[in-house]
Order: sequence, then C-alpha cells, then structure tokens
Amino acid sequence: MTTATPISFRIQRSLDESYTEASDAELAARIEKAKATLGDRLFILGHHYQRDEVIRWADARGDSFKLASLAKARPEADYIVFCGVHFMAEAADILTGDHQQVVLPDLNAGCSMADMADIDAVEEAWEDLAEHVDISRVIPITYMNSAADLKAFVGRNHGAVCTSSNARAVLEWAFERGDQVLFFPDQHLGRNTGYQMGYDESHMRVWNPRFDLGGLTPDDVTAKFLLWKGHCSVHQRFSVKHIEDFRAANPGALIVVHPECSHEVCDAADMVGSTEYILRAVADAPEGSVIGVGTEIHMVNRMANETPNKTVASIDPLVCPCSTMFRIDGPHLAWVLEELVEGRVPNRIVVDPEDAEWARVALQRMLDIT
Repeated sequence: MTTATPISFRIQRSLDESYTEASDAELAARIEKAKATLGDRLFILGHHYQRDEVIRWADARGDSFKLASLAKARPEADYIVFCGVHFMAEAADILTGDHQQVVLPDLNAGCSMADMADIDAVEEAWEDLAEHVDISRVIPITYMNSAADLKAFVGRNHGAVCTSSNARAVLEWAFERGDQVLFFPDQHLGRNTGYQMGYDESHMRVWNPRFDLGGLTPDDVTAKFLLWKGHCSVHQRFSVKHIEDFRAANPGALIVVHPECSHEVCDAADMVGSTEYILRAVADAPEGSVIGVGTEIHMVNRMANETPNKTVASIDPLVCPCSTMFRIDGPHLAWVLEELVEGRVPNRIVVDPEDAEWARVALQRMLDIT
C-alpha cells in the first residue's frame, strides 16, 4: 500500500550520502531506472527555470499554469512530480484528481514573490479597505504566483486569478464589475498591464502591508489600481542601463523582457511578455538575430543552446538564477523517484479541500475570461 504524509509546512529532510555524493552519471542512471519502473504512473513536470540536469527528465516543460493544466490532462498518472516551486505544486494539486498525488522534490523550493503576500496580510488589507471604500466595488486579482489560500480568497470575493499572458483580459473583466482592483502579489505586472490599458501612475497606488492602511491616505485608497508591494527577485534586477549597455555592444539587437520587470525596463524593451511569449519571440526572430533577454538565466541559456542560428543572451552580465527554483537538483529528483518506487510518497503537497474548492472557482473564472 502506498503511504504519504501531506505537507502543511516546509521542512526538507537532508539527503543521505548515497544521493549527495553520487556522480551525475550515477544519478542519471538511477533516475532513468526509476522512471522506467514507474512508467505511465509517473508524470514529471519541469518549469522553464529549472537546471538542465532536471529539465532533461521532464515529460513536459512550461510555465506554472500550463504545467498544472497538463497534469490535469494526465489522469492515468498517479504521481505528479513538479520540478518547480511550492505554489506551482499547489496549483497542480488543485487541478488534478483525488487519486493523483503531487510531489515537490525539495520543500525549500518556494517563491519569494509569492511569500510577499500572505493570507493574514491580505485579509487585513481587505478589512482596512472596507472602512474607506465600497468593498463590493473592489475586485481582488491574484497572480498565478501566489499561495492556494490567496487564490481561495479571490474566489470567495468575486475575483479571479491571472497569469502574465492574460493579465490584461482579467483586469478588463474586473473593471466591468467594479471600480477598483486589489492586485497581488506582484506590483510590476499590475503596473505594466495598467499602462497597456491606457492608465498611468496617477491611477495607481502601492499598498505596503507593513504600514497601517498600506501606508496610504484615505484619498489614496480610492485609486483604481491598488498594487501590492511585491516583486520577483530575478526580474527586479534588470535595469534600463542593462538594456542600454546591451544595445551599445550589439547594435540592432532585439530586447525582450518579462512583465515582472519594472515599468521603466518594459518601456525601454522592444517586446514584453510571459515566459511562453519570450520563447516564441526567440523562435520567431530571423536567423542571425541578436536577442537580449530579461528573464531567468537557465531559461535564457537553454534558448541559446537550442537556437544555435541566433545569439541569445541575458541583458544582465552578472546573471541571476531563481535561487529557490535552483534548489531542485539531480539528487532530490532521484530521491523522490526512488521513494515512489518503494511505495512511499515524500513531500506530497496537499491543499486544504475548502481552499482548493474556492481556488478552482477563481481559476475557472480566469479560464472563462480568456
């Protein structure tokens, strides 16, 4: 009988030396053997930001929502091993069947952006807002990069989830139903999308949960966009100077960045879009193009290796991996797969049933919108 312990908090056990001291070749052989043993009962998902030593074993690559949706489409898989971060594994658990078990190879693989908005702070903000505005006219929107309980909060309060590729459609939907949005946890995606819609900084205020009323005045909280003070540690690094220096060194270069970058960076770039958008932009660029990219370095390097007829490079010469995504490696992947072979399910991610129900409501609204 397969046994599993659902995870409600993150403490990753240390791996023994049979994993930590194993060579790359030994780990590869063990992973390959475990995959073959588990067969169709196993489905490994690999986010674009993963190391090459991990992504090589993925049955599917993609961004967080795409991968969770692919897991839903594989009901024959008993085990979904999500090589990503915690909120992604939660999304997979929400969308997959009760008979499927979602595993995160390293519980320390979190997301600093997602952690910048927690349910207590958001509920407190909601209560504070209700004292100053008609809360029924405020639509909460959470980015996919958020915890399951925040997705559930949005579902309960007539809001929706968004991704970086459909944020505009979701915000347009929100303004058909209300006067304001509370957008969390990434201020930059909210701001950049607002500018795309024709708004500017005068319509936006940043809500800082560390201060009373978000550090705002009663007049400020009537702004159309209330943007949570959160950011991606990778994408916030990129600067306009990075773009200027890259263009100076590569005249005629195409610059494409992620909308989690600051507005100034997005405004200076040639193209702005999600991870899937960036992949298409590189693929569609003419042969011989030089393309400067503002996103996570593992994805940039993989595009460079898989597109030898073009020059693809990060616009940041110091580069910056996603440090939490980087925690998942060959030893952890080998460990979870061998545990599954033995009938044990380590690091299972389970979302509270009520939260899962309301999170599905918020996700379905997004799907209905887009």
